[in-house]
Amino acid sequence: MKTRNQLLALTCLLTFIAFGFLYFRTWVVQKPFGIILFVSDGLSGNNLATARLYEGGADHRLTVERLGRMALLTNYANDFAVPDSSAAASALATGMKINNQRLSMDARGKAITTILESARESGRATGIITTGNLTNPTLAAFYAHAAKNDETESLAAQLVDNAKIDVIMGGGAYDFLPESKGGHRKDGRDLILEMKQKGNEIFRFKSELESAPAFSTSGRMGLFSEEHLPFSNQISSGSQQPSLSDMVRRAIEFLQYNPHGFFLVIDTALITHAAEQNDAEHLITETLEFDRSVATAMKFSGPNTLLIAAGKHATGGMALNGYPLRQDHGVALLGTNTYGYPSIVWSTGPNGSTIGTLTGAKNSPAAFYTPSAINNAGDVLAVGTGPGSEALNGFLDNTALYPILKNGL
Repeated sequence: MKTRNQLLALTCLLTFIAFGFLYFRTWVVQKPFGIILFVSDGLSGNNLATARLYEGGADHRLTVERLGRMALLTNYANDFAVPDSSAAASALATGMKINNQRLSMDARGKAITTILESARESGRATGIITTGNLTNPTLAAFYAHAAKNDETESLAAQLVDNAKIDVIMGGGAYDFLPESKGGHRKDGRDLILEMKQKGNEIFRFKSELESAPAFSTSGRMGLFSEEHLPFSNQISSGSQQPSLSDMVRRAIEFLQYNPHGFFLVIDTALITHAAEQNDAEHLITETLEFDRSVATAMKFSGPNTLLIAAGKHATGGMALNGYPLRQDHGVALLGTNTYGYPSIVWSTGPNGSTIGTLTGAKNSPAAFYTPSAINNAGDVLAVGTGPGSEALNGFLDNTALYPILKNGL
């Protein structure tokens, strides 16, 4: 009798604890309705300072500088001290160190579940946006698994066949079309047609994107360019090309109808593209467009959203030199400064020479010539706001972002 009473008391205690945990989890600890992850090249103090000065001078502040939480991230790959885009993005997507050139796949060839896949399995609506090709390594790390990051035909097929993502927007239509229709695919598949046949709505122009109703039971796919999108300052008034801010706004409007919430990944690929060409002006203007997109995401997603902007790596080693005046901004920070030195220089890239002579190209000079600027060592920033962002604090590894995101699901 005594043993039975003890077991009964223990059962009651465990039941009480279980109900207490459920109450705490459901009513006290609220999960964010929306989770938004921006992944950006060069999200570092140096690049942000340059963009800040360019836009408004030394007293100016960017949106990302006003977010409440911040951490400094180490970002080495599993096999190299400096990561490529695949390894850096895969660490964010999976919480594990990955070899360079691999996409969310370990050294033995085993696929690792990504945070985007986990979000879909939890019932959330999912979306991906890029200003580059939809098959570029940074974005592909969240929806694909591959031993080589340059197999774009395979990556596009994985996106169409397996990913089951509700909202897809970016460039790179060539990777989805067969050669017979002007694309790059050698297997003859027209993946855009296949997406239509599956019931997805396809957008090719800004007007189609803007006129689409916010609520729909079908998926949405926006392919706005054959390759990467144009730079934001090249989009003219009345253009049929949406900006990154346009795509972010519409994606949130589409995704927020899911009662279980949403998960959105945004890749600011044009920052990388500009850095690889030693194109300082476009790197700065794309960083500012990224900053405007963060403001747009905050405005349209509401306060119950976990928003994190994370750097992946730095490219080319851009540096702003000299002593610009406190109020200097815009083109005053480009070209030659008042001391006769180039205001912005790079460590590597197409505007340099192994013998120290400039190539004559229009962009900022580099110390050492490489056909495309290469990645350089350096910690990156992660900034955030909303429920769960308080975990962004101090010095972290880039893999630490995965559990922060996972806890929000």
